[in-house]
Amino acid sequence: MSNPRIEVDLSKIRHNTEIVVGLLKARGIRVTGVTKAVCGHPAIARAMLDGGAAGLAEARLSNVKRLRQSGITCPVTLIRTPMLSQVDDVVQVCEASYNTEIVVIAALAAAAIRQNTVHGVILMVEMGDLREGIMPQDLGEIAQQVVDMPGVALKGIGANFACLSGTAPTAPKMQALSILANDVEGQFGPFLQTISGGNSASLPWAFGARATGRINDLRIGEAILLGVDPITGDDIGGLYRDAFTLVAEVIETDAKSVRPLVSCADHTLARIQLVPDTSETTRIILAIGHQDTDAAGLSMPPGSTLIGATSDHLVIGTKDATLCVGSEMRFQLNYGALMRVMAAPDIQINLRNDRPLPIAHDAYGLSKHLALV
Repeated sequence: MSNPRIEVDLSKIRHNTEIVVGLLKARGIRVTGVTKAVCGHPAIARAMLDGGAAGLAEARLSNVKRLRQSGITCPVTLIRTPMLSQVDDVVQVCEASYNTEIVVIAALAAAAIRQNTVHGVILMVEMGDLREGIMPQDLGEIAQQVVDMPGVALKGIGANFACLSGTAPTAPKMQALSILANDVEGQFGPFLQTISGGNSASLPWAFGARATGRINDLRIGEAILLGVDPITGDDIGGLYRDAFTLVAEVIETDAKSVRPLVSCADHTLARIQLVPDTSETTRIILAIGHQDTDAAGLSMPPGSTLIGATSDHLVIGTKDATLCVGSEMRFQLNYGALMRVMAAPDIQINLRNDRPLPIAHDAYGLSKHLALV
């Protein structure tokens, strides 16, 4: 097989989606599958849809076009505020978009009128993450303008958590979002179809004992793709953590010291993580680097330690004596590393095992990890 490559187990993605969809359905919440980390890969998107996702969400218009060109016709929502330069394309390929700027909404409305359609608008509210969002006290005024604007329809409100500032969703914040939804409906009349309470970071709240209020949608990507809680990094019980595996090839293996022999003035080398300099450790180089992934986001195989990386080399210290030139090493990835891999032009994507799988193995059981109740 070609190297480097990312092996994608579609059945595990579908399984993870089914579990999350089933658990959230019991709480009155639907799942919108987020495909931005996989660059809108159509097969991965279809695995989410097969698993029960109600629709898809994307941050980049190029990824939405990729989905449409593959024949995917389900609702797709643009979750990053549209660029003014792209409003015509947004209206053409997306049923709705998340918005914060009235000037952008007006441009979307004009584009929708030109295309003889109506574009759905979901207003993003600032609830503490300090990324994008309308301040709560300003929501009513902007909602009124959207309601009065031909070409667009106010479809809902949403919030974001744990992206920029790491602010976790809490029951009071979710209750406040529900109250804002009631206020908008009470003042301006339209029923809000979507009250989106955030992303995978909202799952612990969603599976808690408290009422979910008006929240009826979560935008789920990381939990489905990697089976982890984005805030804590804990594994989510019942979900597979290895749907993606990065495979890289060894191009050098020798007995060089793992410590630099001379000091170096290059401050970028200060990030190198050194392993103990012992005779049991072999230093190997793999044909992958910063251009391909985030080296710090790779989980090292047992007995191996990250030494450092450059643009196209990954240097590892290992006690595995069987590794030689031409050998392959396999890595699990975090979300940042996965995004870089899926966008890298030199990484081959291999799709595997598109068949139903049984419930995740005991190693992924509910008792050891984040409980889904």
